[in-house]
Amino acid sequence: MSDTNSKMLPLGTKAPFFELPNPSKKNEVQTLEDLKGEKGTLVIFMCNHCPFVLSVIDQLAELYEDYGENGIEFIAISSNNVEKYPEDSPEKMAEFQEDEGFKFPYLYDESQSVAKAFDAACTPDFFFFDDKLDLIYRGQMDDSRPGNQKEVTGEDLIIAFENLLAGESQEEVQKPSMGCGIKWK
Repeated sequence: MSDTNSKMLPLGTKAPFFELPNPSKKNEVQTLEDLKGEKGTLVIFMCNHCPFVLSVIDQLAELYEDYGENGIEFIAISSNNVEKYPEDSPEKMAEFQEDEGFKFPYLYDESQSVAKAFDAACTPDFFFFDDKLDLIYRGQMDDSRPGNQKEVTGEDLIIAFENLLAGESQEEVQKPSMGCGIKWK
């Protein structure tokens, strides 16, 4: 497990357009435009085997249940090189989604072009956009990390979601996410 920090894409950046297959929906191609939330959209770069992702996936599923009904959509994307990491293949992605029970879309970025467009670096890497698809938060989910004994709460994302829903400014200090580096080709 190598610890890699997110690169902290500049706030205000427009969400890069993408269209990617969804392995859980027979590889139906889905776009950012089709999936975006009415009030906000959280894009999560993740994979099936990363200990950092595994430590937060239950909380992510819970946050989606809480905030999806408030107009905030989550979109997960796996960009790992599946030739070197076959446990992240599209078939395994569909199995992982079913086993973990999360309901947000989990898309496959085979070319890794979407991860590069977002300047994603790690799994999980979080990018939160407003209704105009302007970046308003990027960084960690909370202070928990595998083995650091801190509870997984989703606090940093919750603050970002609540600020958006209340029409408030986002926190000035946003801490980078940390996880396993994306497995590049």
